[in-house]
Amino acid sequence: MIRIERKPQLFSFRVAGLIFRDGYILAQRGAKDDYWALPGGRAEIGESSEETILREMREELDRDVRIERLLWTVESFFTYEGYAAHELGFYYLLSLDEEFPFHETDTVHRVVDGIEVEFRWLRADRAARGDHVLKPQFIADHLDRLPAAVEHVILRDGLPRQAAKETAA
Repeated sequence: MIRIERKPQLFSFRVAGLIFRDGYILAQRGAKDDYWALPGGRAEIGESSEETILREMREELDRDVRIERLLWTVESFFTYEGYAAHELGFYYLLSLDEEFPFHETDTVHRVVDGIEVEFRWLRADRAARGDHVLKPQFIADHLDRLPAAVEHVILRDGLPRQAAKETAA
């Protein structure tokens, strides 16, 4: 059971997917946000992470996806709109079972999910990553070298645990 005794605190169980196409990765953002994230969403009570990503892709993309494999489990601690946030994330490599709109520079899909969310293909190569902010940064830094086996990562304010220790010393 999750109990939050001291506010403002926020806990989130998020599941997201990496979908690649021709050197691009599909990303989403709230229409008013200045950063991008991988498509996905929050798990519902009683729902596994695999069930969550399949449901979210059907809801947001109106497409079925195939789960290739789990890449990362990520514990992330950060501040968000005045909240001390703790997010547990599962990041899956996915394949689309159906064609999805593609354009190199324009929004390709929109959906209203509480807020308006837009989807766009972003260049996945290191040279082009400076053009857009993709969060968490850890994922953006590893798009060209996906792990061979599942990795567990702990981030504090966007820095992997080892980097956070090194910069604090």
